[in-house]
Amino acid sequence: MKCPYCGKLDNKVLDSRLSRENSAIRRRRVCTACNHRFTTYERVEEQTPMLIKNDGRREAYNRAKLKKGIMMAVQKRPIAVSTIDAFIDELERKLQEANYKEIPTREIGERVVDFLKKLDAVAYIRFASVYKNFGLEDFEREAKGLHMISGRHGSDHSQLKQ
Repeated sequence: MKCPYCGKLDNKVLDSRLSRENSAIRRRRVCTACNHRFTTYERVEEQTPMLIKNDGRREAYNRAKLKKGIMMAVQKRPIAVSTIDAFIDELERKLQEANYKEIPTREIGERVVDFLKKLDAVAYIRFASVYKNFGLEDFEREAKGLHMISGRHGSDHSQLKQ
């Protein structure tokens, strides 16, 4: 394993344990060249489906890319990274069980939108605005819809218009 600090390949495993979800092995390592400690995760490589983009192109599923998009939506929100990881783990498990060879990105996007809508209104609006390419009217409609769902009558949603 290459040290993320100095790039050397010589390191030792200090500790190994199962992740909370039992879906990966967490290894704590120390670089013998620079003595920095770092963590790696070992996961079973599963066959994930090819994604079908809106323009018809095929692209390999990329967990890191999905997580990055969700993390941008939940930035500065009171949401634990473990919550995001658990959602992605569950999504991947469902894709594996369904045995899809290909899946439209639209379907994955809708699952993320549904998850965020239940989790946090601001994160939902952020993700949906990019995913669905919102205009101002769309923001207003979604904010009003969330207002009715949350039951917070009289709330000022002007922040969402900015």
